Amino acid sequence: AFADVRDAAEQLDTEAQAELVAVLSRRLAERGRERVAANVAEARRELTAGRCSSMTAAEIVREAQS
Repeated sequence: AFADVRDAAEQLDTEAQAELVAVLSRRLAERGRERVAANVAEARRELTAGRCSSMTAAEIVREAQS
């Protein structure tokens, strides 16, 4: 499947290839934002449920180093 897509992209003119790259980049960025938002939502649920506590950056570093 990947090879088919790559081969099809090679058949596009330079302008269309650039647009394809831009579209894919935007989609990847959006997926990344969605992942971050999901992680934040889960962390907030855990905090609300009392399964974790808030910490300062310094506390996190100290805990990681111990």
